[in-house]
Order: sequence, then C-alpha cells, then structure tokens
Amino acid sequence: MSFTIYPAIDLRNGKVVRLKEGDLNRMTSYSDEPIQTAKQWLNAGATWLHVVNLDGAFGESDSTNQLALENILKIGAHVQFGGGLRSMNMIEKIFGMGVSRAVLGTIAIEQPELVKDAIQKFGAEKIAVGIDARDGFVSVHGWKDDSKILATDLALQMQTLGVDTVIFTDILRDGLGSGLNISATKELMQFSRLNVIASGGVHTIDDVIAARDAKLSGAIIGRALYEGTIELADCLRQIG
Repeated sequence: MSFTIYPAIDLRNGKVVRLKEGDLNRMTSYSDEPIQTAKQWLNAGATWLHVVNLDGAFGESDSTNQLALENILKIGAHVQFGGGLRSMNMIEKIFGMGVSRAVLGTIAIEQPELVKDAIQKFGAEKIAVGIDARDGFVSVHGWKDDSKILATDLALQMQTLGVDTVIFTDILRDGLGSGLNISATKELMQFSRLNVIASGGVHTIDDVIAARDAKLSGAIIGRALYEGTIELADCLRQIG
C-alpha cells in the first residue's frame, strides 16, 4: 500500500465537526455543508476521504449523516467510512451506496467472526479495522467504553482473520494537535505486519512526513486542515 493522506470529515447531525479526545462536550463545528468540505479536499488533490459517522458511533440516529454521505459519494470521492457499522447489513448498505472501504471498530472486539465474514464476502481491500486506544488499551462504542484488550493483541487477532489494513488512533492525542504517536503506531505495524494508517494528533507537515518515513501506509488529517496548520495541496506536494 502506497502512502496515502486521508482528509477527515467527521459528521455530527449532518455537520462537519471535530472532537477532542472523542469527547462530545469538546466539539468544534466547522461546516454545515459536508459536500462543500469534500469538494474542497478533492480540489486540493486528495484521492481519498475519511468519513466518520459520529452519531452512529455513539449509537444515535444518523439519518442526516447518511444523507451527507450520499451527497459526498455523488461527487466521485473514494471514501473510507466508519462509525456504527455493527452488522453485515449495514456494511452491505454502505457498499451499495458507493463507499470504497468500510472501517469496523467495536464489532472487531464484540463480533470478530463478522469481520472475518466481511473479508471473505467483500475482500480484504474493502475492509479496515479501526483500533482506537487509550494508554494502549482499545476503546469501543464511540470511545465511551474501555476494553481490557491491548491494541497490539487486537491487531494480531485481526491479522489472523485476514485483515490487511488497520487505522490506529491514539485517543489521548486525537484533536489536540500534539503530533502522532509514531512510536506506538510503528510498534503496532511491526508487531502485526499489517498496513497501518496513523490517526490522532496530526498538526504540521512534519507529522505526516514522520508517518511516511516510518513506513506507515497513510495518515488521517482532521483539525490541522480545518484550522490551517496544514495546507493540503502543499502537504500532498511535499509527500509526493
């Protein structure tokens, strides 16, 4: 997998937002028009978008986010999409809408066989597992609940099920602009031998370069794009 930059579009009630450490009480809203945000990143040169259904992740009604996703897909974006995907029917639905890759989180712990079945049905290139960790342990249900499972152990289990790609987020850095946790992300990659996309804490182009130089598969950029500490077109040029 070549190194890919994924601009993040996190959806809450149909709006583009960012959370700090996954906390809904620390939310900043950036746009009421997700499709315009998507066009902005595509026009800057992005080839993929990372879209998250926060309402679904928190187990809430997500009809407005579904509509926003439909509109984003209409403009021809390659989208990896996650948040609340906890059944095969839901995975099938988003692929039917045109999503390119599904990101499975909570069900990787609660229903690992579903992950295996999804890979067998759709192919490993269509499925990624989101491993969101706090102090090394995986969190679930929109990061509200902590499991007793180490991120490295979950990654190894997913590898045995046929997973090729995981997205690793250090929750304690997410949305804070404190830089990626490169050491923990690289350790996860080396331990599991999976393609690992880094997430959580990107602030400057140097963070993205560090992820590339660590031989990671990509980096997700959120708040840094919305607050202007990274200019996407320039970042894409420098990464090459």
